[in-house]
Amino acid sequence: MNFSVLIAKTYDDPTQSISWLVPKIGELIYGGIASLLVFFMLFKFGWPAAKKALETRTATIQKELDDSAAARRDAENDAANIRKALSNIDSDRAKMLAEADANVASMLSEGRTRIAAEVAELEARALAEIAASRARVGDELRAEIARYAAIATADAVRASLDNQTQQELVDSFIAKVGASR
Repeated sequence: MNFSVLIAKTYDDPTQSISWLVPKIGELIYGGIASLLVFFMLFKFGWPAAKKALETRTATIQKELDDSAAARRDAENDAANIRKALSNIDSDRAKMLAEADANVASMLSEGRTRIAAEVAELEARALAEIAASRARVGDELRAEIARYAAIATADAVRASLDNQTQQELVDSFIAKVGASR
């Protein structure tokens, strides 16, 4: 088809356009003005709202980044404090062990001194008991020896003395005892 025929057909029917791609001139003008009005309204009211939304989103994201950086710093500080406390725990443990060793040494020294004093006291008491026992046993032994000696002497005298000599000894003893009174 010919272009002039197409244009003639279009003008014959007002509901038809020149082409399927190009609208009528009036529609093009009204559509252009409406589009410009919509774009202007979007630019005037929509752009600030969109810009504000994007800025708010950027600020929110930046705040979250800052918060996460602060949380990381806090975590690193906490980790450093924990490491420091751990080293303090090691030094405190070493200090406590040293104090415990000193206390143990002191207790051992005091215990040894106390035990040595008790042993010396027990030895002195034992030596005193031994001396007392020795004296007592010596006295008992002397008494027993004296008793056996008296019995033996009496038996020996009886065996060696006859009746007449015995009578003379008894009489002389009685005379001595009587004279001494």
